[in-house]
Order: sequence, then C-alpha cells, then structure tokens
Amino acid sequence: MKVRLDECMPERFRGCIPGHDVHSVKYAGFSGRKNGELLRLAAQAGYDVLVTVDQGIPFQQRMSGQGIALIVISAPRNDIDTLKVMANTVVSALATITAGQIVKVDYPAADEG
Repeated sequence: MKVRLDECMPERFRGCIPGHDVHSVKYAGFSGRKNGELLRLAAQAGYDVLVTVDQGIPFQQRMSGQGIALIVISAPRNDIDTLKVMANTVVSALATITAGQIVKVDYPAADEG
C-alpha cells in the first residue's frame, strides 16, 4: 500500500511502517499545501492513505470520492518516540482501510493501577 505521511508527522515514522511504500509530504514536494489540495494531490499520485496527527482534517474534508483514505493518530505529542508506540496499530489499520474511510488511532491509555 502506498502511504503518505502528513507534514506534521516526523519523517522517521516511515521506518515504523514495514511492508508499505511510505513517503513524507516533503519528499513528494507537497509541503505547505492545504489539506484538501494535499489529499487530492496524494490520491492523484497513487497514494492509498494519508497518515496524520491533524485532528481537524476529518471535520474539514469530505473523504467520500477522494480516492484516498485517512488515518488520524491521536497522541499527546507528534514526536517519533511517542508515535512509534502507535506503529503496530497503524499497520493493522492499513490492512483493512479502504478509499474514503477515516480511521482514528488513539494513543494507549496509561494503566490505572
């Protein structure tokens, strides 16, 4: 699956998603693009999924008919150490996600011992 990492994602997160063709927005030359344009450009470039921590995209964009899916990671920070905890959940979501779908991936809750 071709996966595009949003500009707000650390580029090093690419290495946390094995078995997929993962590129950053910067790599594709899409830096600074608004969300709607970014989704359209990514879909036109053949990407299947955009992965982001931008919680607003699902409220700003209609995904049906976009030709691309969206994974939104909800985490306390967007640094690589925090996000790599989410990698297995993102990989699992990639196994079933389809175009136009939005999947929210929540950061694991701390044990309430």
